[in-house]
Amino acid sequence: MNLDFSFLSWQIVSSFIAKGFFFSIQLTLVAMICGIALGTLLALMRLSGKPWLVWPATIYVDTLRSVPLVMVILWFFLLIPLLIGRPMGAELSAIITFSVFEAAYYSEIMRAGIQSVPRGQQYAGYAVGMTYAQTMKLVVLPQAFRNMLPVLLTQTIVLFQDTSLVYAIGAYDLLKGFEVAGKNFNRPVETYLVAAVVYFVICFSLSMLVRRLQKKIAIIR
Repeated sequence: MNLDFSFLSWQIVSSFIAKGFFFSIQLTLVAMICGIALGTLLALMRLSGKPWLVWPATIYVDTLRSVPLVMVILWFFLLIPLLIGRPMGAELSAIITFSVFEAAYYSEIMRAGIQSVPRGQQYAGYAVGMTYAQTMKLVVLPQAFRNMLPVLLTQTIVLFQDTSLVYAIGAYDLLKGFEVAGKNFNRPVETYLVAAVVYFVICFSLSMLVRRLQKKIAIIR
């Protein structure tokens, strides 16, 4: 088989691939922000010590972490329209699914980060008259975010890789853009090879940045 990459040009990138790339970035950023926000809430619920908060959060996290992501994507895409009585569209369905799913993983990261902060910090907050919520917001969570920042970013890189799974519901992501280009020019092998290289370059570069950040945080400590 002779590989020919000459058909790849800026016109091909702008016509087929750029749209998918921007959606993959959008999906990653929205799911990261929503996932961290919801994950932090779930982590606080699990650490509250109150059974009526601990059990729902535990069931949520353990259930989603035990199910393949592609199955969750298909569940949301197929079942939610039946519940609300109208279709959502592949892109919106993917954004909701990833936000909900990633919250379970970010929750465990944040729980570990909160537990890494010495208990004395929390007691000090109580000593000056702060409530539990104030202590967490002003004392514990800022330190936990700093401690867990490299791990949070690493999970976000994994999230970016997982966005290719929206291919299962027909959403137009980066991988879909390469596939469409390959079909239009009858060069599927070349486009999938280039797609693999693009994913590798993006994820490897981000991993190097996270490693540098981790070293800086270690120096600050």
